[in-house]
Amino acid sequence: LKDIQASMAMVAEGVFTTRSVHQQAARLGIEMPITQEVYRVLYEDKDPRTAVTDLMLREPKDEK
Repeated sequence: LKDIQASMAMVAEGVFTTRSVHQQAARLGIEMPITQEVYRVLYEDKDPRTAVTDLMLREPKDEK
């Protein structure tokens, strides 16, 4: 992420928002699996393919 940010004149949309939303969801105890996986890819160096696979293998749940 740091390499990409260094090479861009502007930061890609959603990079900072992802961090904020992830922190807010954790603070409020809200489960947001897509945000969580995007956060892990951006800030924890998770492989994007693994993140997508993990999302697709999740047990389906009703949205609230």
